[in-house]
Amino acid sequence: MSILCGLPLVECVYCLACARWAWKRCLHTAGHDSETWGLATAEEFEPVPRLCRYILAVYEDDLWHPIWAPPGGYGINPAWIRLKKTYEDTQGRAPPYLLYVDHDHADIVLAIRGLNLAKESDYAVLLDNRLGKRKFDGGYVHNGLLKAAGWVLDSECEVLRELVEKHPNYTLTFAGHSLGSGVASMLTILVVQNRERVGNIERGRVRGYAIAPARCMSLNLAVRYADVINSVVLQDDFLPRTATPLEDIFKSLFCLPCLLCLRCMRDTCISEERMLKDPRRLYAPGRLYHIVERKPFRAGRFPPVVRTAVPVDGRFEHIVLSCNATSDHAVIWIEREAQRALQLMLEKDQTMEIPAKQTMERQETLNRHSEEYKAALHRAKTLDVPHADTPPSQYGTFGGEEGKSSRESQAESSSGSTNKSKYESWEELIERLFDKDEHGHMVLKKSSFDD
Repeated sequence: MSILCGLPLVECVYCLACARWAWKRCLHTAGHDSETWGLATAEEFEPVPRLCRYILAVYEDDLWHPIWAPPGGYGINPAWIRLKKTYEDTQGRAPPYLLYVDHDHADIVLAIRGLNLAKESDYAVLLDNRLGKRKFDGGYVHNGLLKAAGWVLDSECEVLRELVEKHPNYTLTFAGHSLGSGVASMLTILVVQNRERVGNIERGRVRGYAIAPARCMSLNLAVRYADVINSVVLQDDFLPRTATPLEDIFKSLFCLPCLLCLRCMRDTCISEERMLKDPRRLYAPGRLYHIVERKPFRAGRFPPVVRTAVPVDGRFEHIVLSCNATSDHAVIWIEREAQRALQLMLEKDQTMEIPAKQTMERQETLNRHSEEYKAALHRAKTLDVPHADTPPSQYGTFGGEEGKSSRESQAESSSGSTNKSKYESWEELIERLFDKDEHGHMVLKKSSFDD
């Protein structure tokens, strides 16, 4: 009899718990993910809309007579395109891409397109993975994306080296959308780890931009390479928030809403401490830029605001239940909203015409980025994120089912001293990674990862 009396109580508690969970999930909006982050400046965000247009240009067959150009065009001079590779050229080993020498912005750009739903080769890249299959540089990465990036580097390293040596003051930028964002992120790391293959370019001149980023690397790598890789997320985009492996997402592409809801329920039941200590869990790479343009309980789009940080915990861990979760993934929407956000930044910046003031603001931005990077490393070490304070080896560690290659054994031998420094103190870690400027501020060393 007492058992029967207790049943309604259990049911009530269960219903209340479900109602509380549903209420919390429905109230969770994209703005919550970045509400504590700082605002991005026009100078640091300037490349984003331009790089989105370069990625869109990869879709064109003839850039002298473009078909799908956004208002204002792609901003590309076709005469400056060094090469443009199609699926036939890549033989399905990587998505199509173009190499563009942007003389107006002193930038050498390799732009990679996103997933083509009609191409089996793109799915082959995504499905070439399983959790924990590929070890790299003390962490874990997506195997198929790393192999695609390696193929691109092997194919274009000669051209890249020629351009870097010909234009010693130009930056080298890798940009991609969706599937291409993962390839671009992996390519950035490979170039940083193998700079001798592209003319010994300085680390500070290498940049990666992941537009609508795929979760392609473990947390220690995502934080460690935050000084060279930048991820751009538009509002409710599902991909950077979905911890489900990429191969499972695209296997379930036609039932994506069901998958997202199930994943949302599952992640809610996993503590964040457990997530952070899983060394194989993949994350969106590098520094994050979040474009926020909608507010809860208010219809329509608002003037976009861009927030940026290098977070460790709370790194887009929760899926936003929104009807825009898939539309916000489209590169054409990201380009449009990024351009609007940049225009608003420029309009609000009243000091752009004062060079001295502009230089001072640039230095403040660099100092802020260094401090955020330092804080992220400290936070990762404090939370005991696996291998968060392990410095990268010279060539990276290419682990996997194929066995150890000569590069891997070379990396392991060169990282013998690295393992000894695994237990170094926080002060020693910061002293190794950072220099002090004339004002006493900690500034990231350009050569901190050269050894």
